[in-house]
Amino acid sequence: AVANEQTERNCSLTPPYLPSTAVNTTLQLKELRALMSPLSISAYIIPDTDAHLSEYISPRDARLAFMTGFTGSAGTAVVTPTKAVLWTDSRYWVQAERQMDCNWDLKRDVSIMSVAEWLISEVPPGGEIGFDPFLFSLKTQEDYSVNLMSSNRSLKSMPANLVDQVWKERPSIPPGGLIQRSWQMKVEQIRSQMTDSPYKPTALLLSALDETAWLFNMRGSDIPYNPFFYSYTLLTMNEIWLFVHMERITDELKVYLNTSCDGPLCVQLKSYDSVLDDLKMYVDQPGIKVWIGTEYTNYALYEIITPEDKLMTSSYSPVLTTKAVKDETEQQILRDAHVRDAVAVIQLLMWLEKVVPEGKETELTAAKYVDTCRRRKDNRGPSFDTISASGPNAALAHYSPTAENNRKLTVDEMYLVDSGGQYLDGTTDITRTVHWGTPTPMQKEAFTRVLMGNIEISRTIFPSGTRGVNMEMLGRRALWEVGLNYGHGTGHGVGNYFGVHEWPVGFQSNNIPFREGMFTSIEPGYYKENDFGIRIEDVAVIVPVTTKYGHNYLTFDTVSLVPYDRKLIDTSLLSSEQLQWLNSYYETIRKLVGLELDQQELHEEKDWMLRNTEPFVAPGSSASVSSSSLTLILLTVTGIN
Repeated sequence: AVANEQTERNCSLTPPYLPSTAVNTTLQLKELRALMSPLSISAYIIPDTDAHLSEYISPRDARLAFMTGFTGSAGTAVVTPTKAVLWTDSRYWVQAERQMDCNWDLKRDVSIMSVAEWLISEVPPGGEIGFDPFLFSLKTQEDYSVNLMSSNRSLKSMPANLVDQVWKERPSIPPGGLIQRSWQMKVEQIRSQMTDSPYKPTALLLSALDETAWLFNMRGSDIPYNPFFYSYTLLTMNEIWLFVHMERITDELKVYLNTSCDGPLCVQLKSYDSVLDDLKMYVDQPGIKVWIGTEYTNYALYEIITPEDKLMTSSYSPVLTTKAVKDETEQQILRDAHVRDAVAVIQLLMWLEKVVPEGKETELTAAKYVDTCRRRKDNRGPSFDTISASGPNAALAHYSPTAENNRKLTVDEMYLVDSGGQYLDGTTDITRTVHWGTPTPMQKEAFTRVLMGNIEISRTIFPSGTRGVNMEMLGRRALWEVGLNYGHGTGHGVGNYFGVHEWPVGFQSNNIPFREGMFTSIEPGYYKENDFGIRIEDVAVIVPVTTKYGHNYLTFDTVSLVPYDRKLIDTSLLSSEQLQWLNSYYETIRKLVGLELDQQELHEEKDWMLRNTEPFVAPGSSASVSSSSLTLILLTVTGIN
């Protein structure tokens, strides 16, 4: 029926004919006119741009489309108490007739002169015409004024946009355009958890910087490597108090946070330094119970919440536990960030493979080079101080090179690089250990056993709600079998343009149970003092898996996509399941990173990646030729034929 319908409206019929593509604008026009009436304006102009006069605008600035239904990129609308008119050029005449209902007249022109002439004919002498000055350029305002000058009609500047007041579901500002949940949705989600709590808290106090940053979809630069800003938040069922340094709040942020109203989804801005006084004022009221996460609340705030019956505690606030589970959009963009990040690490490893034999490069130059490789679209710098360590320095798990301890890289020593990037869509963290010469048998076995631990965790299937600490030993078992171990944790949560160490996800006893949508690093290692260090770190997302009998089971899907050093892998130690996992992982690298390398036209890097992701063959297998050799043989045979 839709395919055969008339595509354009016909307002001359009774009743009018409207195609299915037309938008009903009766309600928004009624509400806009209700706002216009007490302001004593005879007309209101709605342009097609934003406050920065951009050619391309955000969905939240598409006021013309919201009011008219017309989604073309050029147009001006005017609403009076009785009429509504759209002006657009010939590119969009048919589109306008298909998208607008009969509340609107179409003027097949786009000039300000045409709009002004119509206004003069419709607005009574002495009448005022409202407009948002943020949406007018200097020239636009001047052109309207000139055309209205002798008509006894005038423009009235109205900075509070009337369409925004009508637009109840106006899109919020997503940082980088990458957030699925608006801050209002997040506030309601957290309030729902407050309501469901049997202890009935009246407020939630947020003290960790990432809590407020996540809640409001905002980022800052107050601390190194993590995009946070100094803040506290007190969230009640009816109010939102945001404690920040007031001089940093722009008018745009005030609009974004709805600071001009006093409803339950309106943010009240308060001075960062007033948090103690304001919190005490709140606590002094009767019937108060404040929920805090004890892991990230300082004592100064804690001691104010007295007596004891006014306090509710949990290890982590509901913001931290909710933030740990990424929504579908967050999962996808974090995956995408790791694909792009893999290109940077591949470029580093390929470059080092070439230059280290020359004996000129150092740990510091390698660290700087990987940061340089990451400086592309949406990158906001490193996510932590790069660990670039060779030989005995790599035996120090958290070593970073300085001018004093910097060593030259050589083909005779193992090299460990642990690095990450902050991107607008995600945070990355990856560690690779390589050897450019001939590793010792002990180095090769230790590396392989670290890899076995990484694979064993990565391929594990477990019930939803399993704690990481209960499977952490899988990362150590292959090392324990020969009397080796490591002294650091096995993994930590990772955020979306947040902290590279994002609590409370991970494999330690104080981490929360694993759930679908969480991201964690998996990073077993081994460190021989004064000799060498090994760590293999990947980031993985927890995904559902189908089992033969059970339901609600999960596993890990690795999103770090850089091959491991082939010369350090002893395949005779790997089980068939581990070897199968490794080859499957390499196929994923070839597919996803290969496509990215093609798009960036990085042909040399792609050749390097393909060589280093050739499938492994189990020792003793009759299929002993590599995939590259097999391709060569087939091509030769084809040539003979």
